[in-house]
Parts: sequence; structure tokens; C-alpha cells
Amino acid sequence: MSDLLSLAARLVDVPSVSRNERAIADMIEWELRHSAHLELTRVGDNVVARTLAGHRQRLVLAGHLDTVPPAGNERASVEGGVLSGLGSTDMKGGVAVLLDLARRARETALDVTYVFYSREEVARSESGLLEIERRRPELLWGDAAVLAEPTAGHVEAGCQGVLRVSVRLGGRRAHVARPWVGLNAIHRLGAVLSRVAGHEGRRPVIDGCEYRESLQAVAVSGGAAANVVPDEASVSLSHRFAPDRDGDSALSSLEELLAPAMDAALGDRVVVEDLAPAAPPGLDAPLLAALVGATGRPAKAKLGWTDVAFFAGRGIPAANFGPGDPLLAHTPEERVSAGELEQARSVLASLLGAGDRLDV
Repeated sequence: MSDLLSLAARLVDVPSVSRNERAIADMIEWELRHSAHLELTRVGDNVVARTLAGHRQRLVLAGHLDTVPPAGNERASVEGGVLSGLGSTDMKGGVAVLLDLARRARETALDVTYVFYSREEVARSESGLLEIERRRPELLWGDAAVLAEPTAGHVEAGCQGVLRVSVRLGGRRAHVARPWVGLNAIHRLGAVLSRVAGHEGRRPVIDGCEYRESLQAVAVSGGAAANVVPDEASVSLSHRFAPDRDGDSALSSLEELLAPAMDAALGDRVVVEDLAPAAPPGLDAPLLAALVGATGRPAKAKLGWTDVAFFAGRGIPAANFGPGDPLLAHTPEERVSAGELEQARSVLASLLGAGDRLDV
């Protein structure tokens, strides 16, 4: 078994569902404890390791330690050079690559900050990055950042924003035997859902990357009793918007789309439940341009949301790059191959200026 595959398997075998990352943070800290070239800092269940060689540039390499809940795939399984198990794709394969580089890339052409952080898979307000920022903000500074999210070996640039809203419609209560004296709020949802279903998302091209906006209804609620015409109903919508928009413009566009199906006189309203900003591609940043070049593949747009937005929001250009197929993330079929791990390590080692000079 390859060294990286073995390391990733060990990481998979340490349970780390969100909010339970202490054991895996302990493992990361233990693995790096004798690395004299690194300054090691523990912040809660987050571990930050930095080189302090005084180079002109600093690159942040970050990976989250938590996973979603298991789906019968709790333990690591290795067969034919492929690791399967919870988090193998998202993103213990990427964490293994970063941990290996942190230990072995002792001579680099730039300074490096390795950030192993907690609670990425839950509400953004709980993120370990925010915890580090509150307590030791200087640990997160860099000229650019790379998130080791699964990207199948491509650079996935920036990320789309997330706007989650509740569309709340009113009506008038009545007995179901006499519905004509009332107004059914659930029936009124039909017009909203029709506009959502017929919506065709924008596909803007930014820095050569095509983003693809989407709008989906993800939950519906309403009803008072089996014999009552409902006077309230709501639908939850999830909107992914491209990085040429901010949250306000995305919300305005959504409200414009829904306006023909809504009536303010009935108390209809759109309530923002969550908003996560988008991040621009940032491929004009020299370190990210060099990353794309090192892959030998064109960059793609990141259609999901990742913590590149955290760094971009603080003026640090960021991109996603790591081993594993992103379509397998959060599925029972999560897996990553030795070849994918080794390719990701090779690309990042080249970016660091370490090349093949990784100490054993």
C-alpha cells in the first residue's frame, strides 16, 4: 500500500463527524509534533502549522477534519489501490496530502501555513476557521489559499454563493366544506413553484470559467387541520448564484422572479434564512495561476460553496484543489485512489518549490 493511501486510511478510521473532531485533531498534532521546521499551534480542535523561513510569499493550504454522519461506511477499506470509507473523498484524502507535505516538505520556495480545521460541514457560524480568526487571526494570513476539497485533480476556481429563503404566502381560513369563502395558501404555492421550476439559471463565464446558477425548492410546509382551508404556507428555496453577483443583487433578482406570484396585501414575503457570499476565481493571483499551470489542466468553476469564500472575503485569493471525485462527496460510495493522492501531492509539492525534494 502506498504511504499516502495508508495515511488516508488511518485518518478515515478516526471518527470525526462534525463537532467531534478532537481525536483527529490530536492525531494531526501528534503527527507533526517533531517537525522542527514548523511552528505548531492548537486552537480548540483546529491545528495550524507554519513555516517561518522568511520567504517573500506565503501560501495557506487548508483542509477540514470533519465528515458528515456515516452511511454504513464508517471504517476504511483498501482494495486494488483504492481507499473507501467515510470522508475518504471529502476530505480526508486531501487532509492526508496536506499532512504528508507538512511533515516532509522541509525546504520550500515560499512559506506555508497548513490549516487543519473543524466544523466545516455544519452551519458557517460554527466553522473552525472563525474560531481561529477570533483567537489568532494572524495564523490565517497569506498571499493565496488553496482548499484541498475534492476536485478530481482540476483547479476549481472561486465558488458560487448560497442564498436560502423562505417564501411565505398568506390566505384566508375557511371550512373545507365551504372553500369559496376562504383562500387556500397551499394552492397559491403552485404559482411560486411554477416560476421556480421554469427558471433557467444564468451561466456567466468569469476568467474563462463557466458558472451555472440554480434555483430549487427544497421544502414545503403549510396546513392547520384536515378540515381547514389553510391561511399560511411556505416553500424553502435554495439559490446558488455566480460570483459576479453579491447577496443583495441575488436576492433582488429572486424577488423580481417571484413578484408576479405574490401579493403584499395578503402578507406574502420573502425571508432570508441563510446567505453565504460567492468568491471570484482569483486566477490572476500568481500563486493560483501557477497552481493551474502545475496541474496541466484548465481550471473549472466551483459550482458549490466552499471556504474559499472565507479567504476571498478577507482579501486572500483562493481556489479549490484536491484528490477525489466531488460527485462522490457525502455518498456511501466515497473513495479515493492512490494515484489521485499522489497526483495531488506532486502538484502541490511543485507549487511549494519542493518538487521531488520531500524528506523521508
